[in-house]
Amino acid sequence: MSIAVRPRRVPSAIPVAIALAWATAVVAQTTGRAALLHHDALIHSGLPFGVALVVFLIAWQVMVAAMMLPSTVPMVRHFTAASSAQENSRATGFAFLGGYALVWTVFGAAAFTFDLGVHRAVDSIPWLGAHQWYVSADMLAIAGLFQFSSLKDRCLDQCRHPAAFLLPRYRRGTAAAFRLGRQHGVFCLGCCWALMLVMFAAGVANLAWMALLGTVMAYEKVAARGERVVPVVGVTLLTWAALVAAHPAWLPHALAGVH
Repeated sequence: MSIAVRPRRVPSAIPVAIALAWATAVVAQTTGRAALLHHDALIHSGLPFGVALVVFLIAWQVMVAAMMLPSTVPMVRHFTAASSAQENSRATGFAFLGGYALVWTVFGAAAFTFDLGVHRAVDSIPWLGAHQWYVSADMLAIAGLFQFSSLKDRCLDQCRHPAAFLLPRYRRGTAAAFRLGRQHGVFCLGCCWALMLVMFAAGVANLAWMALLGTVMAYEKVAARGERVVPVVGVTLLTWAALVAAHPAWLPHALAGVH
């Protein structure tokens, strides 16, 4: 199917959403509210699981908007150009973003649920409860190893070439736009899920980690030589995991409560 994919100016809603997400994170961090939204705090808050999950997912959306939307701008720009001739182009744009957001929402819910299981395992196994830093070391090692996987490379390749991704998949209509956004979200998740688990452990609205990991993921996906940083990040994470396993002092405060 032949479509025009000449990049246009990105819709103003995207930079506005990114700016609002970062502003919300700054406010949460500076007022101390961010700590209340950490998955550990929510799990031990006494709230019913469903309520804690909803609160977490609201904060998770802010973090995803701040960290993932910037690297999605090239794809959004191409999609906007391709769908501009449609009468309901604005609706298709929101549908595309909705499909993308759905993927990350499901992942956030799965991560929160899995973390609850880890908490219960730590509480029921005395040795693990006394050596919680090994859980953090394992998480860092998994993230580091994934940097060298073929799945990471394949998903990054799809994200780095938005026009090539869009051309064979584009169809008219909001339902097709939602499906396309979901497909893009799956590839985005495929290349970033392990690093986002590190962010999950650090806590939503943790500005330093958001800035660091958001920059790394964006550089991997959109920079001309982003592929060169992938193994560097992998080696860094694996080295860090080994240091944490050797001594918990290597674990920063943001990750010290991971279990």
